[in-house]
Amino acid sequence: MPSTVFRQMFEEKYMRFPGGKTKALTFSYDDGVAADERLIGIFEKYGLKGTFNLNSMLFDCINWHNRMDEEQTYNAFKDTAHEIALHGARHIYLNKVPLPEAIREVASNRDWLEHKFGRIVDGMAYAYNGYNGDVKRVLADLGVKYARTTISTYAFDIPRDFLEWNPTVHHNDPRLGELIEKFVSGSPEDEFKHREPWLFYIWGHSYEYDDEDNWNVIEDAAKTLSGRDDTWYATNSEICDYINAYRSLVFSLDGERVYNPSCMSVWLEIRGEVYVIPSGGTVLFKQD
Repeated sequence: MPSTVFRQMFEEKYMRFPGGKTKALTFSYDDGVAADERLIGIFEKYGLKGTFNLNSMLFDCINWHNRMDEEQTYNAFKDTAHEIALHGARHIYLNKVPLPEAIREVASNRDWLEHKFGRIVDGMAYAYNGYNGDVKRVLADLGVKYARTTISTYAFDIPRDFLEWNPTVHHNDPRLGELIEKFVSGSPEDEFKHREPWLFYIWGHSYEYDDEDNWNVIEDAAKTLSGRDDTWYATNSEICDYINAYRSLVFSLDGERVYNPSCMSVWLEIRGEVYVIPSGGTVLFKQD
């Protein structure tokens, strides 16, 4: 047992990702453009997973960053492990139109994507970063579980509010390399007091790699970040679901017993030991 001075931090519980991993990596790309197909190829080459945020009324806008048509969009994503998510039917500012119009913009986008792909689509990225409190409220009413902003945190923090999910960094940001180096060389386990897990969230538009002629940026990043035993590679939706499952854990009054009411197993660390709490299961932590 540690000294009294350090007992408090010793007793703290820390979320761990599936398999007890301390880190997670996710990507988010907007608009449904032809360059997404090349990006998907890079992700699959290195075993990475991403979320692609699609509009549903702009398929004829080939001159707008070479957007794919309806069938190209379907064929690009139908057989992949990547997530498709909402980006508004017409890519408009949701906070600059009457609220009923914003509701219709999101609802029609979701309806089209779910019927086209035959799956539930309940994640989102805000077009033009256009949102406010009213928009967030109606998104929840529409069953949207998360929505990504364009505000970089330059950190690996777990989001507090999934309807205002700030990513770590844009792929063209000068600090990308610095953050990649920190992510691969450091670990929450190196910390004495703050051992919270790390979530690295990179976002952008795949057409920017064409515009800037810098596909080497994502190729190099993917190569460096891939194949790590301490990292969970997941879509935005998978991460959101897992964190919500962790947050649903029910602890006994003394904190020594935990029940998992969710539909998935959850991992946590306490006193330097990692525990898995199975779906519907209760675990008693070891006593010293």
